[in-house]
Amino acid sequence: MPGYLKAILKIALSVAALYYVYTKIDLQEVIQIFRHVNYGWLIAATLLFVISKVFSSFRLNVFFRGINAGLTEISNLRLYLLGMYYNLFLPGGIGGDGYKIYLLNKRYQIRAKKLFWAVLLDRINGVLALFVLAMAMAPFLPVPVLYKYLAITLIPVSVAAYYLGIRFFFKDFISGISKTNLLSLAVQIFQLISAWFILYANHNQDNTIAYLFLFLVSSIVATLPITIGGIGSREITFLFGAEIMQLDIHLSIALSLLFYVITAIVSLTGIYFSLNEKALRLSLVGNQETNAENT
Repeated sequence: MPGYLKAILKIALSVAALYYVYTKIDLQEVIQIFRHVNYGWLIAATLLFVISKVFSSFRLNVFFRGINAGLTEISNLRLYLLGMYYNLFLPGGIGGDGYKIYLLNKRYQIRAKKLFWAVLLDRINGVLALFVLAMAMAPFLPVPVLYKYLAITLIPVSVAAYYLGIRFFFKDFISGISKTNLLSLAVQIFQLISAWFILYANHNQDNTIAYLFLFLVSSIVATLPITIGGIGSREITFLFGAEIMQLDIHLSIALSLLFYVITAIVSLTGIYFSLNEKALRLSLVGNQETNAENT
């Protein structure tokens, strides 16, 4: 499918999902929640999100090192911010992950296929951590005991499946598997605490575990490349989840939207490197020479 058609489809799905959510909520009530938000907690949530993204960039660089494409941490962080900007504001076509592959392949002649697997496995590793945390929370929810046992069982099964997949099909990345798993847990725990702080910002301290469980599930859904930066898919997941778990729909949507706003603000910093590519200054580990002349 042509890139422009993918972009149109993502925009259409985002708009459709948001419209559906809009028809199911009282928009004025959500606006009232926004008006009374505690900005101190919101700033704290933003700082934790930023820390989580720094850990995310470290994790991606471990995957890059597995194929001898490791960047210096600071230059990798700059590239990561640029990728966040492209993923959020330029859906379809290349996108942030595709741009990383294109740029590293062009500058350093690293095989695009290896870069593709590094980027994809980085995403899968992040989803695995989300899934493990969600399953770990399930026993604390008001669900049948059978589901609680099933959730606990799925944790070692999913981790083992991921390990075996790397062990037998992606041996380049096996040496960094422990480090990437720990970094993924750090990423998701910081984002989970960030969501918790958003709940505090909204003056909500009830049913915290249930809201955070929904946040994890919505984060998994948001990783699917079907909407613009996850907008719409996260909200509709919160909507259905809140109805099933009998939570306040408006607080759920407010949590989702505020987290998206934080993501957008942080991602927007990547525009600097989009407008000024010389500032990107990528450098492979062991090669401290900047590459401004190649930009």
